[in-house]
Amino acid sequence: MSIRTERLGAVIQRDLGTIIQRQYQKSGTFITVTAVRLTEDLMIAKVFISIYAPGRDEDAIYNHLEEHKAAIRKELASKIRHQVRKIPELHFQKDETAEYVDKMENLFEKIRKEREERNNDEQE
Repeated sequence: MSIRTERLGAVIQRDLGTIIQRQYQKSGTFITVTAVRLTEDLMIAKVFISIYAPGRDEDAIYNHLEEHKAAIRKELASKIRHQVRKIPELHFQKDETAEYVDKMENLFEKIRKEREERNNDEQE
């Protein structure tokens, strides 16, 4: 990735985070734009999103974002119009990093318990 795509990705990440969070602020849902990856031609932006919504269906939130993608893109355009010629098309994707980290932590905890049990058995 070039420096330009990285910088523009960071700007889009910051601005989209503000735009999206403003929509869900009153509902108690926290949406974080964790990363934005742009194609080399700057025409497509993959937007990775993490959602914390206690008691709400995350899939419904993703569907809502997809339905309002044009309005979100238009608001983004008003913020970055002087930095790019064309506003990139937005592709929202679920960021599964937190789930992966949780899975790995559970595996490590399981290994720790098995080691403790072995050590206890060897000492007896």
